Amino acid sequence: MRVLGVDPGLTRCGLGVVDVAANRTATLVGVGVVGSSHELTLDARLLVIAEAIDQWLDAFKPEVLAIERVFAQTNVSTVMGVAQVSGVVMVAAARRGIPVAMHTPSEVKAAVTGNGRADKTLVTAMVTRLLRLSEPPRPADAADALALAIAHAWRSGNSFSKDPQGPTAAQKLWREAETKSKVKKNKEKPAPKWN
Repeated sequence: MRVLGVDPGLTRCGLGVVDVAANRTATLVGVGVVGSSHELTLDARLLVIAEAIDQWLDAFKPEVLAIERVFAQTNVSTVMGVAQVSGVVMVAAARRGIPVAMHTPSEVKAAVTGNGRADKTLVTAMVTRLLRLSEPPRPADAADALALAIAHAWRSGNSFSKDPQGPTAAQKLWREAETKSKVKKNKEKPAPKWN
């Protein structure tokens, strides 16, 4: 499975392409960061990112695009920029018929480290290890994009469903955390009232 991971940002947008085999082995195909200057107008900044995404999609031809899900922060302008970049990226994928998957930061951290609260240093270290790189991808946005791509391939099940060894320890932890989360949410929901 070839996945393009995108860590959306207006100033720095991380891009990472990985191929993940049925035995869960992930291989780096491409990694980079697209930057747009804060001196440009918003529409010009989005155009810079849109053109770069078009080039990456056409050059690498991913089967799926994995992007970080926008979540609320205290800095509204940062959230707006991330949301706008996410929209540009999703439209570029949709034009090519490439499915888009969204993952929260904690889902990605859990997938690659086994800990949904891992810091960026640990995520970068695990991405470096999983991809067998001689040095960590820099900046952190690039490592985050690769982590998104790996997490999606693992989460989709395609990368280990045929492997007789089954999921890795990190994948098992992630599935356990997802199951517990679903059970907890179901317990928190009030019982339906029937009249």
